[in-house]
Amino acid sequence: MARLSSKRSLTTGTSTSIDLARPAQPDAMALEQEMLQVALREQRAILENAPVGILFTLPGQFKSCNPRICEMLGLSHTELSSLRPVDVFGSPQAYEALTAEAYPVLAAGGLYEKAEHPFRRRDGSLIWARLRGRAVDPGAHEAGTIWIVEDVTDVRQTMIEVQAIMTNASVGIMFVRNRTIQRYNPAFARMFGYHDGEALGRSTRIVHVDDQAYHDFGAAAYPQLERGIPYRSETELLCKDGSRIWGQLNGYLFNPEDPELGTIWMFEDRRRERYDEIQLRNALLENRAILDNAVLGIAVVEQGVTLHCNAKMEELFGSLAGGMDGTPVRALYPDEATWRTASAETACSFAAGEVHTAEYRMTRRDGSCFWARLSGRLVDAAERRGRSVWMIDDVTARREAAEAIRRARDELEVRVAERTAELAGANALLQEEINERRQAEARAHHMAYHDSLTGLPNRALLSDRIDCALRAVLRNRQPGGRKLAVMFLDLDRFKNINDSLGHAMGDHLLREVARRLCAAVRDSDTVARLGGDEFVVLLPDIGSAQECALVGDKIIEALSTPFEFDGHSLHISPSIGICLCPDNGDDVDTLMRHADAAMYHAKAAGRNNYQFFDQRLNQAAARRFELESSLRSALARKQFELHYQPIVDTSTRRLHALEVLLRWRRGGSASPVLVGPDEFIPILEENGTIVAVGEWVIRTACEQSMAWQAQGLGAVPLAINLSARQFMHDGLVDSMRRILHDTGIEPSLVEFEITETALMQHGARTLEILRQINGMGMRLSIDDFGTGYSSLAYLKRFPVRKIKIDRAFVRELEASSEDRAIVAAVMALANSLQLSVVAEGVETEGQYALLKGYGCQFAQGYLFARPLPAADAAELLVNSTLAAIGH
Repeated sequence: MARLSSKRSLTTGTSTSIDLARPAQPDAMALEQEMLQVALREQRAILENAPVGILFTLPGQFKSCNPRICEMLGLSHTELSSLRPVDVFGSPQAYEALTAEAYPVLAAGGLYEKAEHPFRRRDGSLIWARLRGRAVDPGAHEAGTIWIVEDVTDVRQTMIEVQAIMTNASVGIMFVRNRTIQRYNPAFARMFGYHDGEALGRSTRIVHVDDQAYHDFGAAAYPQLERGIPYRSETELLCKDGSRIWGQLNGYLFNPEDPELGTIWMFEDRRRERYDEIQLRNALLENRAILDNAVLGIAVVEQGVTLHCNAKMEELFGSLAGGMDGTPVRALYPDEATWRTASAETACSFAAGEVHTAEYRMTRRDGSCFWARLSGRLVDAAERRGRSVWMIDDVTARREAAEAIRRARDELEVRVAERTAELAGANALLQEEINERRQAEARAHHMAYHDSLTGLPNRALLSDRIDCALRAVLRNRQPGGRKLAVMFLDLDRFKNINDSLGHAMGDHLLREVARRLCAAVRDSDTVARLGGDEFVVLLPDIGSAQECALVGDKIIEALSTPFEFDGHSLHISPSIGICLCPDNGDDVDTLMRHADAAMYHAKAAGRNNYQFFDQRLNQAAARRFELESSLRSALARKQFELHYQPIVDTSTRRLHALEVLLRWRRGGSASPVLVGPDEFIPILEENGTIVAVGEWVIRTACEQSMAWQAQGLGAVPLAINLSARQFMHDGLVDSMRRILHDTGIEPSLVEFEITETALMQHGARTLEILRQINGMGMRLSIDDFGTGYSSLAYLKRFPVRKIKIDRAFVRELEASSEDRAIVAAVMALANSLQLSVVAEGVETEGQYALLKGYGCQFAQGYLFARPLPAADAAELLVNSTLAAIGH
């Protein structure tokens, strides 16, 4: 105040300015002191009457406060002044937490705010308050802090109660502004199939069956709501999964004074009521059909007048359709006496609460008479002069046959009882079917979005979550910003475990893997199973690739511990492909495709590791696509050719057989490129063309053998590989029979090699196919033996004559004692089963000598010859001794 007053310009009547450098005059100082006193009184009045608590604190103590804060805490000013700030907190820890959070903000000169915080009153009860604080002097901690404290206990309790109502309401509640969903309760989410706020911000169009229904509803509802009239209707609504429900809608303005604030909608699922109404209507229609087709005339009578009747009744009395309605019953009797007799007898029966049954003479519209048998009963026995139902039958021709009529009546009653019982049984079955259908719908809803084995989200739910995460990432895209990571995970050699130990073991392993994956990632992350042994981990809000690498290490470590089950200790490892958004793609399909490509790169890199996607993987995928496109026409373009690799007798080094190997010479005749089988055969397997190509290989090899024999060359067996897909094709056996017939080759010269993995896939069916092939005289051998976990029981039953030791056991035979032990064990097994043995991949004389020493009968490999074209292979048939080949 002194500084401000010193800068003011005080003037006299002559407007002469006072020199600011001179001391203030006494009258100016008095004026300033008076203004200061007024300001202090005003401030004190504000403090004492403020609706919020105002508190000034020094470190560890209350300095001063206004009456409102004392009232809020139930303390007097003296009591509060004697307390420390920590004393009004629930615990010292709560006090320390608040100070640790507030003081950095206060020290920086900022305004500290907290929406709600609990404090303890004098009586021990809690008060919830909103806090605002600012340091008196940010540079001096000892200068203290000014706090504004607002009691929000009632508001907080009201919000809790409102939230409880929303959460526990049995009807769906939705808050809408501008036909956009702002909020909804769990009942709405369950009713329409939306979870985790995924419907927030979306147009209410999602609950309408089509655009026209959406438009019509808006045209009908919102004009009425704008007039302040609640809107109510029953209509068909659309769930997220495309199913429809019949629901009752009640709409209200949030604030009738301001329609722009939005509307509240309540949804009640009335499918059951709707179904009951339809059932009732159908029952009424059925009853009407029964009445119209009944053999008896049926009429409803009230106060002596026919209200309505069926067609048979109109036929009996010769009336046109509808002509009986409103007709007095008296007009149906030929005379007054008969009418009075019938009325008296009917009244007597009805008074006794009985059904009135009698035969009377009645008259038609044309005046002719007939005898009719009437049976009538009151609709309500308590109303004796009320409405009654009558059945009328023409008994003129059966008047004298009363006994027959009685038996017919009894039979009719039995039939009615049977029909009633039948309908009751049908109704019970219908109720059971309804219950089963509801249970099935609930299961189907869960199955539509979750994997049935592991309970994890499935592909559909994963796609939705990726899409939501993508929108968040792309919406906040900026250099160095947060990213979204998709990790594609495949279990290494899981199929071997599944095939060798059974599906129960495989299912248990998948469930345990799912459990460990969920434990290895954050709660905000998503673990999904796509099928088989493929999992996807979705990591939203990732800062860098290094964070993904840490998650990958955690997953590998989590799966490294053995899985114990049913006496087995199982080891499994993952191959993981990782791609980032927006670095590697900005849509669901691209991210999934790139993560899958990175996973295959991880498998190629030795498994049990993770690899990040890069553009080279795209190039490899493009190369694969190019090969696949060319392969589809390769057979028609005659680009395939056969090479032959000799199989020698180890004791004589003479040619024993030729293995038939497929080669692809891709491109034109000017510059053809020979593509390796490792590149194109897996593609043939995947796209299914291996069946047609495999049949071409068998036929071409047999024709070549017959051509060699026609040239006078010796006939040797041909070892032809059968793929797993080709082996299980339904037309395989018939195709072999046609080839044998067409080429005329001796069946014993054809030997099919099948991997043991293919043999173990289909049990009894495999055995039947092998028996048919063996029955035609062709030979069978097991390729890549030792890599597929063969069942010895099946091996004994299979009609095979030869097994081939995989090159993986031959490659290190000279240096590895383990490989030598495996080969020795295979030889012992083969000898016990009287099977011949072929060793693949023999490249050195040392390997050859060891195999010969173990008693291996046959061998093939680069030591003897590489695969040769047909012309070069013919030379081997001329000189069948391969002792010098390879040197």
